[in-house]
Amino acid sequence: MTAVPQPVPGRELSNPPSDGISNLRFSNHSDHLLVSSWDKSVRLYDASANVLRGEFMHGGPVLDCCFHDDSSGFSAGADNTVRRLVFNQSKEDILGRHDAPVRCVEYSYAAGQLITGSWDKTLKCWDPRGASGQERTLVGTYPQPERVYSLSLVGNRLVVATAGRHVNVYDLRNMSQPEQRRESSLKYQTRCVRCYPNGTGYALSSVEGRVAMEFFDLSETSQVKKYAFKCHRKSEAGRDIVYPVNAIAFHPVYGTFATGGCDGFVNVWDGNNKKRLYQYSKYPTSIAALSFSRDGRLLAVASSYTYEEGEKPHEPDAIFVRGVNEIEVKPKPKVLP
Repeated sequence: MTAVPQPVPGRELSNPPSDGISNLRFSNHSDHLLVSSWDKSVRLYDASANVLRGEFMHGGPVLDCCFHDDSSGFSAGADNTVRRLVFNQSKEDILGRHDAPVRCVEYSYAAGQLITGSWDKTLKCWDPRGASGQERTLVGTYPQPERVYSLSLVGNRLVVATAGRHVNVYDLRNMSQPEQRRESSLKYQTRCVRCYPNGTGYALSSVEGRVAMEFFDLSETSQVKKYAFKCHRKSEAGRDIVYPVNAIAFHPVYGTFATGGCDGFVNVWDGNNKKRLYQYSKYPTSIAALSFSRDGRLLAVASSYTYEEGEKPHEPDAIFVRGVNEIEVKPKPKVLP
């Protein structure tokens, strides 16, 4: 009997973090990949060349990171600090602080501001062009109904998902109050929110193997299009085993999206046609984060146990970068009956 070759999960990056991976993101300008981890590091990789280009060590676990431009980025720390990282100078400075761990960080090119969300139940906006020193860089602090779990931006729109299943939608040009205050249409805790690249709405995932597809326009014709679907589940001995959906990443060209779950699977979906396009072969452990490169030709996958079943032996934390074939992400044309 011949052995069936195992499908390749992608190329594994060398020098991975030594503890859980909290997020990874591709640059908007190159194939550079920024990775934050519970091992207190932020690492910059050249994903194409598989080279670690830089590393920053923080005072505590790093819960999120994002690029500013190709030479600098930002990080969100469990030590309550927001840092700016300058890669080529291996230099960092503290932009400011929250009163509890900083869970999310997003840079808005539209507003030229950094937005951070914290477990202190606030959102803060920062002007990174300001001189260092909190009073000169902090633009505003905006109370949230609960601890911030996930943020996403598209144009001037900001979506904030918090504990207690709250979702606030803001216009960055007027942050005094949310444009919309919503509740998640899913019954369980929110894990991730990501805006559609075309700016019409957002996808939101929960700990209970579901994703909701939502629309900003409150008119009846738009709201009738919203729906939710089950994913990242399996049947075993007649019962459903349901996994958290930790990650959502939209393809920058086709607007289809990938989800990653604690089942170790990455699925690709066509939200408009309500179809699954592809399922990649299983990764060694939970999918903690996903990111497509700027041209959609690469997908970075963090295979990293997220402690959903508590302390237990688990596969080492790893980052896989896989080439994306059009067939995996391009919507299939509708066949008319």
